[in-house]
Amino acid sequence: MQPRIRHLAFISGLAVSAIVPGAAATANDHSASTGDCDPDAALAELESTVLSTGPNGEEPTAASELSLTDEEVAEVQAMGATAAIVFHYAGNDWSQAQQDGLNATFDELGIEVIATTDANFESTRQVSDIETVLTQDPDIIVSIPTDAVATASAYQQAADAGVHLVFMDNVPSGFTQGEDYVSVVSADNYGNGVASAHLMAKALDCEGTVGVVFHAADFFVTQQRVDAFRATMEESYPGIEIVDEQGIGGPDFTGDAEKSASAILTANPDVDGIWAVWDVPAEGVMAAARTAGRDDLVITTIDLGENVAIGIANGDLVYGLGAQRPYDQGVAEATLAAYALLDKEAPAYVALNALPVTQENLLEAWQAVYHSDAPETIGGGAPGTTGG
Repeated sequence: MQPRIRHLAFISGLAVSAIVPGAAATANDHSASTGDCDPDAALAELESTVLSTGPNGEEPTAASELSLTDEEVAEVQAMGATAAIVFHYAGNDWSQAQQDGLNATFDELGIEVIATTDANFESTRQVSDIETVLTQDPDIIVSIPTDAVATASAYQQAADAGVHLVFMDNVPSGFTQGEDYVSVVSADNYGNGVASAHLMAKALDCEGTVGVVFHAADFFVTQQRVDAFRATMEESYPGIEIVDEQGIGGPDFTGDAEKSASAILTANPDVDGIWAVWDVPAEGVMAAARTAGRDDLVITTIDLGENVAIGIANGDLVYGLGAQRPYDQGVAEATLAAYALLDKEAPAYVALNALPVTQENLLEAWQAVYHSDAPETIGGGAPGTTGG
């Protein structure tokens, strides 16, 4: 039981210290209501709030509220349960950290992970992955839908077979919590969008023009991010204008973002900054800026991947970002799977608050996000890894 206590204690220290439903308007209106441009004060507010609601409007529950007793852990360990992890996309640090948190917690609970799949953001491939996994008769599937509509029937097949479904970030269309699935666990994606907007404003001293590279797909969490960025700029920073927006569809998100950022820079050669929806597209924005000779461009984004972290560490284009806490998210998801095995009532939506990251707190943030030392590439002591 002792390792389980350590994991939950770590979540408690980093997750939401105060859940504030409907706080988005309050956070966004901070500067506008006071007449001051004060990104630092707005960023500080994010340390103790969650601004997101769940996919169906659910109010958030802090991950620190999840717990298992010694007796419950022993009961789960005796079950010999199996689990599968069905990713939308596994080619980045976020997915790897989720997998690490899931695997570590499942191991403590005596739950065997029998399959881990990567759909490369293709819904048809994910449907096939789910169907293949079901032939192995897992007790649990932890997954994030690539498309809430296109994958719904495959997930329904799993639910009908008695598989306990725990979702990352989003749920299939038409699903009901407590009937079709156990729970959904997410970072504060709206809050991270807000954080990345405040960081952009801070870097630009609250004045200038920016472009936006967004995810052109029906994907709940990335839509939350761009909605938050737009709203925060409009409501809190009237001195900053969004002059161009370009959507990307993938699966080559780096290449697509490079083309989109190049289009923004060509149409708006004096643009001061570009926001990217997560770190992999941000890498494409970095490449476009270098090609255009725009070493002065300010980039903010979401997700602490190694390549953008190198940019932050070196003062190279990326000023800062809003980070998720994917390892802790994986711990929470595995814990909720144990809830299901125990027939223990689970909250509908569990959230972990946003983590604004700049050069000042980069190494500390890496430890918080990944539960490991930062790699040497960004000034830490651990050997470098491949970022994504």
